[in-house]
Amino acid sequence: MAAISLRAYAKHRGVTLKAVQKAIESSRIHTDADGKLDADRADAEWARNTGPKARRSIAPSSPTPPPVEQPRPDSLGAGALDYAKARAIIAHYEARLAKIDYEERIKKLINADEVSVAAFNLFRMFRDRMLNIPDRVVGALVAELREAIIAIGVDPEVVKGLDLGKVHGILTAEIRSALEEFADAAHR
Repeated sequence: MAAISLRAYAKHRGVTLKAVQKAIESSRIHTDADGKLDADRADAEWARNTGPKARRSIAPSSPTPPPVEQPRPDSLGAGALDYAKARAIIAHYEARLAKIDYEERIKKLINADEVSVAAFNLFRMFRDRMLNIPDRVVGALVAELREAIIAIGVDPEVVKGLDLGKVHGILTAEIRSALEEFADAAHR
């Protein structure tokens, strides 16, 4: 079709001149180098790039047949999305958010912050119990060692020299070392 002016295209389309100018400014339709429009190409671009709400028009002064919608190409070039693809993407993400909300409500998902706090408290309790082992068992260990050494015939006076503090220190150091290795592995 021959190139026509913006006013002529507005009349052909049954819209105001301002609507045509806005469509050009927002790159929904494109003019030729001379500023005129190819009506067939502009109709196809209008149909492809204008959403349903923006397709409202004023009543045409003379009845014109509705434009035939051209098939949509897969890509619009320059990375632009057409309206239908954009709506499909939005619908996809809304569905994913609705699924997450549903899974939270049925307790299939839990808050990551709650998990972090619970894990922290559990590991702190574990650490404290591990560090209390030497306090709880050092007396019994030294008593058992004394009995064993006396049983093999060592003088009981020599056995009295076993230092509870040294045994406690050795146990505490080994438990701390194991806990530090565990903590370092968890941070990797």
